[in-house]
Amino acid sequence: MYNYQGLLRLLQEHNLHKSHLTQLLHISSRTIAKISKGEKLSSSVIRKLCEYFFCSPADLYTLEPDNPILKQLREEKEHGISGGLYHELQVRMTYNSNHIEGSKLNEDQTRHIFETNTIHGEESLSVDDIIETVNHFRAIDYCIDIAEDTLTEKCIKHLHYLLKNNTKDEKLSWFKVGDYKTRPNVVGGRETSTPEQVAGDIQNLLTWYTSKQHISFEDIVEFHFRFERIHPFQDGNGRVGRLIAFKECLKHNLIPFIIEDSKKYFYYRGLTEFLREPGYLIDTCYDGQDTINRLLEYLEIPHKEHR
Repeated sequence: MYNYQGLLRLLQEHNLHKSHLTQLLHISSRTIAKISKGEKLSSSVIRKLCEYFFCSPADLYTLEPDNPILKQLREEKEHGISGGLYHELQVRMTYNSNHIEGSKLNEDQTRHIFETNTIHGEESLSVDDIIETVNHFRAIDYCIDIAEDTLTEKCIKHLHYLLKNNTKDEKLSWFKVGDYKTRPNVVGGRETSTPEQVAGDIQNLLTWYTSKQHISFEDIVEFHFRFERIHPFQDGNGRVGRLIAFKECLKHNLIPFIIEDSKKYFYYRGLTEFLREPGYLIDTCYDGQDTINRLLEYLEIPHKEHR
């Protein structure tokens, strides 16, 4: 969908109407109709318009996503709308993703931080749990902002930086916030890529993924598995991996998924057994789509349950 607000503004500044373009630039009435409908114009028409108004294509139009979920998230985020999809997704995704990794904040506390930027609770709360909750909100915002961009190493590292910035880990000389691990780590009794292997393994993973002509939901789940096998960061790999999957679902117009804390053992089994039986992880992620689907249906947001 093309938004020609820039062109309409230029026309207004020059005291012109769209119909005047048929005479001034010999643009057909059919092309004028495309502007009204938000359809794509030919490169020759764009060139004529740019030459006439002494501007660039970016001054004429912006490309709006045809993904209703992404569009809804961006609108609600931009206007600070509470109680909608953006609000609920921030709270539920942040709570579950952090709780899977050991955060002691409950969902009500997570919601309170998002809604009021304050904390409540009689029990002692970890400062890092609070910081990483706020950081995760910002990381989700980043994924929404860059959803259509190609996934890159820079993007992956920045997600880690957003998540771990200002935590106690940042004070450790060997812990590289926003960069790859410097010490080997073992996950679930299984060795991961060594620090020396990480950069090459990530590049190979990105090459495999971005070379695909069509990205399916199953491809995103497999990328997530391969990313967790590499385990490129000293800590925060699970949350970064799930944020990447969220961004890529938005990019490819797929329903994102939230792994609920109550389903974490199915999730862990899926990661462990993926090479032998990928269906465990894929089905768990399909199940994670249901959380979003229920929100979309309740909020009456049009969507396709394509996977």
